[in-house]
Amino acid sequence: MTGRLWLDVPFADKDAAKRAGARWDPAAKRWYAPRSGIAALDPWAAMPDVPDLLPGEDRSLGAGLFVDLVPRSCWFTNVRSCVDHRDWERLRRMITRRAGHRCEVCGAAGNPAAKRWLEAHERWTYDDRTRVQRLGRLICLCSACHTVTHFGLAQVRGREREAYAHLMAVTGMTEARAREHVEVAFEVWFRLSQLQWTLDLSILTDAGVTVRPPPDAADRDTVATGRLNPPGPPSRRG
Repeated sequence: MTGRLWLDVPFADKDAAKRAGARWDPAAKRWYAPRSGIAALDPWAAMPDVPDLLPGEDRSLGAGLFVDLVPRSCWFTNVRSCVDHRDWERLRRMITRRAGHRCEVCGAAGNPAAKRWLEAHERWTYDDRTRVQRLGRLICLCSACHTVTHFGLAQVRGREREAYAHLMAVTGMTEARAREHVEVAFEVWFRLSQLQWTLDLSILTDAGVTVRPPPDAADRDTVATGRLNPPGPPSRRG
């Protein structure tokens, strides 16, 4: 729709933006200002859209559903942690729009009532010779496919059985084949986790997205441990 004063509102800011006067366009799936001059909405003023195909992006990379574990030495180098929240909103919006607001693996649409969301996922390549972890593609996944992709996190969250079921349903794998697939994925993960990687996000920077450096490679394991096991009082057993 023409004439809209579009806003870039991350999901975490939606309530604050709504209180400030933002309105939701369900067809465009985007927030907008009902009129100009609302100063409280300035923090979410829209930035120019990023191109539908990022410079150097390979949209054929990593097709289909598979377990795609990020090496431990690369944890917290994901795109969302390296860009401003407004840039992330621009990227997320582009990814879902170009996918037709459907999962690029199973074809499911987002359905909040069914607790199924559309999420952005990174496909990486790892060059053993140069030790470069390069972002090759951004893909739109439903939350169920995303859970399978991050199988290790699914295990931590007690969703392993759910992840196996979805993997088999989408790919047609037998249970034995699915378990073999997961085992091989963890073997690859273990090997890659022994190495320290240099991050290459050039498909973002070449599109005009500002990237802040992730934690130093030597510190990522400590950061990961701290975030996955935050300090707190010991649990009490009744």
